[in-house]
Amino acid sequence: MTNSFREFSKAKALLCIGTNMTEAHPVASYFVKQAVENGATLIVVDPRRHALADFAQIHAQIKVGSDIAFLNGLMRVLVEEDLYDKPYVSENCEGFEELKAKVMEMPLEEAAKISGVEVDLIQRIARTLATAKPAMACYTLGITEHTCGKNNVMSVANLQMLLGNVGVEFGGVNPLRGQNNVQGACDMGALPNVFPGYQRVTDPAVIQKFEKAWGVTGLPAEVGLTIPEIMDGLPTKQIRAFYIYGENLATTEPNISHVEKSLTAAEFIVCQDIFLNETTRFAHVVLPAAAWGEDEGTFTSSERRVNRVRKFKTPPGDAKPSWWIFKELAARFAQEWPSISGQELWDNEISVLAPALGGIKYARIEQDGLQWPCPNEEHPGTGFMHRGGKFSRGKGLFTAVSWTPPAEVADDEFPLVLSTGRRLFHYHTRTQTGRSGLDQVLSEELADISPADAQEHGVVDGQMIVLESRRGRVNIRARVSDRIPKGLVWASFHFLEGNANWLTNNVFDPTTKTAEYKACAVRIRKAS
Repeated sequence: MTNSFREFSKAKALLCIGTNMTEAHPVASYFVKQAVENGATLIVVDPRRHALADFAQIHAQIKVGSDIAFLNGLMRVLVEEDLYDKPYVSENCEGFEELKAKVMEMPLEEAAKISGVEVDLIQRIARTLATAKPAMACYTLGITEHTCGKNNVMSVANLQMLLGNVGVEFGGVNPLRGQNNVQGACDMGALPNVFPGYQRVTDPAVIQKFEKAWGVTGLPAEVGLTIPEIMDGLPTKQIRAFYIYGENLATTEPNISHVEKSLTAAEFIVCQDIFLNETTRFAHVVLPAAAWGEDEGTFTSSERRVNRVRKFKTPPGDAKPSWWIFKELAARFAQEWPSISGQELWDNEISVLAPALGGIKYARIEQDGLQWPCPNEEHPGTGFMHRGGKFSRGKGLFTAVSWTPPAEVADDEFPLVLSTGRRLFHYHTRTQTGRSGLDQVLSEELADISPADAQEHGVVDGQMIVLESRRGRVNIRARVSDRIPKGLVWASFHFLEGNANWLTNNVFDPTTKTAEYKACAVRIRKAS
C-alpha cells in the first residue's frame, strides 16, 4: 500500500475494485464503512454484489476479466472531458501522450460492451472521481489473479496518477495483501528476483554486498524460479527436491490434478509447517514449526508497518521457531549463523542490509510499529509514499496497456465463467480455522449461482450439482443468490472436497506468474 489504514475512515472517496473486503479483510472494510458514515463517496467495482456494495453510492457490476477495458474507459472520459489533473501530470509524470493515445483507441461503447458497465455509468464514475478528490484506490486478488494481472495493477496506477491521487494523504494505490505477513515475506526477499529490501539479484553491487555480509561467494546473478515453474520442473526432473515452507500448495494452486502429479514426481519434499495438511501427504520429511505467539519476531502488514510479535506460549512437542530450524539446517552445511533471536536477526542483519528498513529497530517498535521506508533511526516512518508526486524513480511513469481477455472464456461447451475467492468464516485452506470450530458455521464448499442460471438448469438452492471444467469436476452444493450475475459461478478453495482449484486454469501472468484464478470456463448439471 502506498498509504495507510488510518486514512480509510477519514477518506473523501474510495474506489474499491476487485476486492471482497468485507469477507477477505473485514477490519479494513470496517474503516471503509466508517468513511461512508462520515460522508465519503464509495464506488465498488466487482462482478458480484457482495456486502461492501451495499454501502456504496455506485456499484459497477463489471464482467470478469474486463478491468482494463473499464479503467481505460474511465481514463478516456477524464482525458476527453478535460477532467484529469493537468498540473500534477505535467509536473510529476511522463508517458502521458502514450497513455492518451491508448485510452482513445477504444470507443466508450466498446468499453461498455466488454465490461458490461453502461456508457453513462462509466461517465458518471469518471466525473465523480474527478470531483471527489482525493480518492483512495483499493484492490485485492480480483485485480491480480489474471493472466493480465500486472497490467490490471498498472491500469489502476495510471488512473490514480491521472487524477493526481498518488503522493497525497487519503489517496494512493492500496493493495490489501492476501495473507498474514505476505508483505513481510516479500520484504525479506521471499521472491525469486530480489534480496531482502527489494534489492535486485541481478545487480552486481547488491550481490557483492550480500556475499560479504553472508560470508559466501558465487551467489546466483539470475532470477530464480516461481512456483508454477517449479511445479512444471518436477515431472521433468529439472527440479528434484522441493522445500515447502508454510504453504499448502496441494489446495491453493490451480488445477489440483496437475499439482498432485508434480508433487508425486518430486524425489524429495520437505514441508515446514505448524500443522499437517493436504501438502504434507507428499512430504518425505515434515519439520514442525512454532506458530504465531510461540516465538518473538515481527510481522509486516499491508500498510508496510513492521509490528512486534510477542511470545505468550511455548511451542508444543518438537516444534521450533522457523529461524531456529533454518539456522540448524545451515549448520549442517558448515554455516554458523550468529543471530539467536528475532531481535538479533532484525537489529543486526535485516535492518543493516535493507536500506528501506535501516531505521527500524526493536527498541522503536515497542508500541505501534513503524512503516517503511524508514532509512535511519531519526526517521518517523512513512505514512504515505511518493509525497508531493515525488516518485522513487523521479517521475511517475504512465504505462499504456491494452485489454486482453482471459485465457479461457465461456463457449457452447462450457457456457459459464467460474471465479474464485474467500468466504468470511474460513481462512485460506482451513489449516487453522478448520481446527477452531468454524466448520460448525461453514462445513463444506458452496457454488454460488444466479437465480436465472439455477432456473435454466433446474437447480434449487441447497441442491448438489456437478461443477465441471476442462481440468476436472467436483460435486458441490449450489447456493442460489441474487448477488451473482447470470453467467457467473463463484466458489472457494477452503475444503479439498469441492475445491474450486480442481477446476481452475493453470495459466499465468507472463511476468508475475500469478495464476488466473478469477476466470475459467465451466458448466453445471444436477448431481445424480
